[in-house]
Amino acid sequence: MTFPVGLNRVLEPAGVLPQAAWRLDARAEIGADEVRIRVERLNLDAASFRQLATKHGGDGAAVRAEVLEIIGTRGKMHNPVTGSGGMLIGVVDEVGPESPLPVKAGDRVATLVSLTLTPLAISDGLAGWDGMGEQVPAAGHAILFGRSVVAVLPEDLAPELALAVFDVCGAPALTDRIVRSYAGAAQPVTVAVLGGAGKSGSLALTAARLAGARTVGVVVSDAERETLTAAGLADHVAVADARDPVAVSSAVVAALGAPATVTVVCVDVPGCEHGAILATASGGTVIFFSMATSFPAAALGAEGLAADVTMLVGNGYVPGHAEFALDVVRRTPAVRALFESRIAAH
Repeated sequence: MTFPVGLNRVLEPAGVLPQAAWRLDARAEIGADEVRIRVERLNLDAASFRQLATKHGGDGAAVRAEVLEIIGTRGKMHNPVTGSGGMLIGVVDEVGPESPLPVKAGDRVATLVSLTLTPLAISDGLAGWDGMGEQVPAAGHAILFGRSVVAVLPEDLAPELALAVFDVCGAPALTDRIVRSYAGAAQPVTVAVLGGAGKSGSLALTAARLAGARTVGVVVSDAERETLTAAGLADHVAVADARDPVAVSSAVVAALGAPATVTVVCVDVPGCEHGAILATASGGTVIFFSMATSFPAAALGAEGLAADVTMLVGNGYVPGHAEFALDVVRRTPAVRALFESRIAAH
């Protein structure tokens, strides 16, 4: 009997899916519909890495030790504070005879599902990682299920770049879908992206412009404003703390002349829900891509503001999202340059 959603890997508590489980079985032996990956590199999601780095005051060794403890204890990289993980790249070791995944042994791949539901074991103690950046050189193995999502790495992009793009590839694809859903509206579509200078933010901004929207990137500092302005990825760039609802709303209205049709939250700190809602026009849409989002705060905040907005969870999966994000990077040299500079900095 096969378990395409990985139920056989859940150790505790019984009856839940792997993402909700506290602990997974990360043994190397695979089932008939499973795939084993030889891990080369992890990419911790931004919210998780920020939380760990802040907790340990930037002490890389302490961050590395806690990541190892989480993986060793839980059988997956599932930050118990943020509830988030990341994704990985590696080489396919073995494919079960009943696996529906389009990979074969020897393929170099990126997993497009969260590390919070991926059985994972580390064998090298993360010795090649200083704990100071989101990308983590690693040795070990990971297990994919029949309903996992995986992509073969493109040959024209460096693995580190592809990994960074794949980590946030749901953001531009969903932004594109939502912007295009307003086609034919009486007013031009406008998009505000909170955290516009980051990985998911820069891709979301670019996707929105390619779809025909007028955009504003909201960033937290003058340095980020200079970076995003120099890249030319937004029609307007504004500085505001995303945790300050009035400042965010005022910045968006000043840039666009009215609240945004679509607001995309790509900020990896908590407390940004109300600003996003306040900055969005009646009948508009807020997309929450940040794993730091409090969904009770978003729901109750919208109610308290009498805001008629649709709020979406950016779940990281849209059909064709990996190919879409890679196409955005290939078509937009400034986006690629931003990603490459971020990778180099880490």
